[in-house]
Amino acid sequence: MAQPDRYELALREALKELKACQESKKVSSCLKCKEIIGCKIRNGYVRAVYESMNKGKGGGFEF
Repeated sequence: MAQPDRYELALREALKELKACQESKKVSSCLKCKEIIGCKIRNGYVRAVYESMNKGKGGGFEF
């Protein structure tokens, strides 16, 4: 198995931070949190997911 790259490591750290936040607020999802709008932790997680998918090459979200 390949070693995780810096994007995967950043994603893992962001997920850990997100889960800790959810646990502290006693919610199972960010969508259930009243502070979702403008949340720096969630925005950081979304950014880490995006960067892990495109490996820092930029571009927009394309679904």
